[in-house]
Amino acid sequence: QVQLVESGGGLVQAGGSLRLSCAASGSMLSDHIMGWYRQPPGKQRELVATRHSGGSTNYADSVKGRFTISRDNAENTVYLQMNSLKPEDTAVYYCYYRDSLYVYWGQGTQVTVSS
Repeated sequence: QVQLVESGGGLVQAGGSLRLSCAASGSMLSDHIMGWYRQPPGKQRELVATRHSGGSTNYADSVKGRFTISRDNAENTVYLQMNSLKPEDTAVYYCYYRDSLYVYWGQGTQVTVSS
């Protein structure tokens, strides 16, 4: 089992910034992917950014150049720094962990960007 605890969501004006955190604990394999997905109102869940345990990253085109995923290995925490936020970034953001055996999701944190 892997537990994921998210924090850092909230309400921000367009053009502002937020940083999301996801603290992971439990039986994590050395080879894994962690990252963030989001689900806008009335839409399906979509990829935002992921980071492989080896360091490679992947971003959705819609957030490239604005969002940065990073990790504190000592704390097993993944961060999503979100800059230049837009109203279309409004969504519930979910932390994500995947290895060769399992997929785990966090409980979600709301991000609302006002225009």
